[in-house]
Amino acid sequence: MTELSNVTVHDAQLLLEGGALLLDVRQDDEFSLGHAPDALHIALNELPDHLERLDTRRQIVCVCRSGGRSTRASEFLLEHGYNVVNLEGGMLAWAGEGQPLVADSGEPVIG
Repeated sequence: MTELSNVTVHDAQLLLEGGALLLDVRQDDEFSLGHAPDALHIALNELPDHLERLDTRRQIVCVCRSGGRSTRASEFLLEHGYNVVNLEGGMLAWAGEGQPLVADSGEPVIG
């Protein structure tokens, strides 16, 4: 089995610029408060039911709030043949590096 790789925000940005998908596995309320503009949202507990939304040929950068849930999601996706890496530090690191955030309403925050 392939070992899970963690990537920094900088490396994640390079992957995204190269066509990777940012997959946010936080809960609905967390996602609506603040997320990366082009992120696909599938909550961790719903991931097994939505694998058809993901392309096994496309690189996936998995993210949550701080890295724990996205690690579990990444390991699950690896086991199912996906090309995935985990964003080290999650959305807290993303926001801390000044990367763009949007919210469903109001000022975006990482809660």
